[in-house]
Amino acid sequence: MTVHLVKLCVGADSLADQQAWIARRAAQNEKAGLGRIHDHVTRMRPRRMAEILDNGSLYWVIKGVILARQAILGLEPRTGTDGIERTAIMLAPALILTEAASRRAFQGWRYLEATDAPKDLRRQKGRAPPPELSAELAELGLL
Repeated sequence: MTVHLVKLCVGADSLADQQAWIARRAAQNEKAGLGRIHDHVTRMRPRRMAEILDNGSLYWVIKGVILARQAILGLEPRTGTDGIERTAIMLAPALILTEAASRRAFQGWRYLEATDAPKDLRRQKGRAPPPELSAELAELGLL
């Protein structure tokens, strides 16, 4: 059974900021010979790895609202320059827009059951407001 991760997108004020960060990180990894992939390094290793690797995604919380996700391709051990073991969450480069879902601040990442995950937005005209408007509406409790 699939389980997802949810993480605060610290430093990004919009989806455009997050997309720029993904592009920069992918370019850094490509220069380092790791391929054009986006990875996010975290201190803790998820214990529910099998469930995460069963089509799991990382849902990004931007300014208190989940707005997008990235498919998780793998989890790899990494050792920092300080010698501390960490985990790299290997992510697909595509940022998939989701329905807006409010989230309170938290540290690190949290598990997100598949049944509780926001649905992907369909690209149909007139069906869903732009992501920034969705975020505002969710913050006001109107969505």
